[in-house]
Amino acid sequence: MGMDAGGGKLPYSYAGQQDGGKLVKSVSRVEPRRFGLGLVAGFLLVTCAYFSTAKFDAIQIAMTSRPVSSNAAGVAAAADTSNASRQGLDLGNKGPGAMSMAEEGSEAEALEKDGGKASSPSGPGVPAALLPPVSSEEAANSTQESGGLEDEELQVQDAVASGSGRSKDSAAAAAAATRSANVSSPSVVHSHPAILPAPAQQIPEVKQPDSETTPAREREREREWKPLCDVTSNRRIDWCELDGDVRVVGANASVTLVAPPGADNRTFRAESWRIKPYPRKADPNAMRFVRVLTVRSVASGSGEAACTDDGRDDVPALVFSDRGYTGNYFHAFTDVILPLFLTARRYAGEVRLLVADLQPWWVGKFLPVFRSISKYELVDLDRDPRVRCFRHVQVGLTSHADFSIDPRRAPNGYSMLDFTRFMRAAYGLPRGDVVAAAPARRPRLLVVARARTRRFVNTEEIVRGAEAVGFEAVVSEGTHEVAPFAELANGCDAIMGVHGAGLTNMVFLPTGGVVIQVVPLGGLEFVAGYFRGPSVDMGLRYLEYRIEPEESTLVDQYPRDHPIFTDPNGIKSKGWESLKDAYLDKQDVRLDMERFRPTLQEAIAHLRKAKANGDGNN
Repeated sequence: MGMDAGGGKLPYSYAGQQDGGKLVKSVSRVEPRRFGLGLVAGFLLVTCAYFSTAKFDAIQIAMTSRPVSSNAAGVAAAADTSNASRQGLDLGNKGPGAMSMAEEGSEAEALEKDGGKASSPSGPGVPAALLPPVSSEEAANSTQESGGLEDEELQVQDAVASGSGRSKDSAAAAAAATRSANVSSPSVVHSHPAILPAPAQQIPEVKQPDSETTPAREREREREWKPLCDVTSNRRIDWCELDGDVRVVGANASVTLVAPPGADNRTFRAESWRIKPYPRKADPNAMRFVRVLTVRSVASGSGEAACTDDGRDDVPALVFSDRGYTGNYFHAFTDVILPLFLTARRYAGEVRLLVADLQPWWVGKFLPVFRSISKYELVDLDRDPRVRCFRHVQVGLTSHADFSIDPRRAPNGYSMLDFTRFMRAAYGLPRGDVVAAAPARRPRLLVVARARTRRFVNTEEIVRGAEAVGFEAVVSEGTHEVAPFAELANGCDAIMGVHGAGLTNMVFLPTGGVVIQVVPLGGLEFVAGYFRGPSVDMGLRYLEYRIEPEESTLVDQYPRDHPIFTDPNGIKSKGWESLKDAYLDKQDVRLDMERFRPTLQEAIAHLRKAKANGDGNN
């Protein structure tokens, strides 16, 4: 209020206007009841105008947040926790703002997993608040980058997952997505711990990891067709495996798999292979007398001969040949006996042996082995008139290397030590290790005396030298029968001989025994490897003695300047037959006992130490 020149009071005026007094007077004449109604109407009008123009989607939840750290189990947003609380975010809001959020999914930032990192495309820089934690206990930790969010703490409603961009469902989807996560509902979908629930438009298609292959998929893979035969992975032998309706006809040397009814191209294919089931496929000389077997698969109803009444077997079958080099004692073991153990031992006798090219004399020689492998009579496949039917057949035996087993590839982790135990059991041999002998008995040395080539020409001197260091020496040439020699070898603690098949009898030695291999002249260290490695794998102590020219009978046949002494590599370069003729067939050995004595002393020292410690493996 102001004062006029005469000192009277004047009403307040704005911008020089002085007609406000009239307005006050006019208002004063309005009735109080009408004035109250006007105020209420004005308040309602202002309220409606506010709600019609306000933008409730200006505050967005964490589904439109900025990029999150890949290491954070929680969600890091542009605004901090205090800012979020000041904004008063309420996920329980079901008003127009929630609907707008779902409808404007194109403006939200998408979460993408890429190598464990989250990225977001460019878009409106709208500050986003933190997604409130599901439980109140997590409220203070929702922005931490350490710790893990459990599956049940990241939930999304089925309404969101099924909305998928359909406009008629967008309101319902948005409302479901913004419900409080504390609400229990049977429609809750657990999300991946590292993925934040998002509107349906932002949820990428999830691909199932290969490591989570379902059992049904595994069964489908098992049913997928695989070639019957493997002719590439093993340098020694081709082999085949057939499962299903398998029919073996010895008369025409065929092994046939008949397709089951309803088989398609994915689960069955017609194939035909020609296989020689003997483990020296790279040696034409060894394979020339091995019978060829036809291994094939045919469609159902192809006219295959029906199983004979006495030809059905519930046990698996193994098909192999006993021809090749099996007349040689070493090859009998390395080509058939050892592969047969490796292939069939796991069946514990419940396996049928089908022998192609069967030689009765040879089978009789190793009959205890076959009886220990199978509870059933051997089948002479070439003379068998039946159509035999099996559910599983393997053609060709598993073979790793000459006189050797690789436990990493063997069924049940079999090793050469297991093979020697099996052989001792097959022949009923009592001694499992060198300790199992009378304490007062002297260690026994078996001297293998060859009959024709690579003989010891001073055997009596060798025996005297062995006895001088403390051995009891036994000399044997071996016999056609395996059992007597096996018993003799098992009763000894050490075996010695010039390189040759006779050293194969080391398989009957007790564990902890000693093998002494005498290597002839001619750079034959490489062939000595056929016994060097296997003996160690059998739990035996291996000693190798390489003779000097004076210890070879070749000095009686050739002058000392002959290439057979001066150029052994030149002899070997002419091929195996040249080497065999010069150094294996024409050479005998005359040991220098003074030079050889330290080898004998080392052998007996090992045996005495083993017995003293009560451990055959020392």
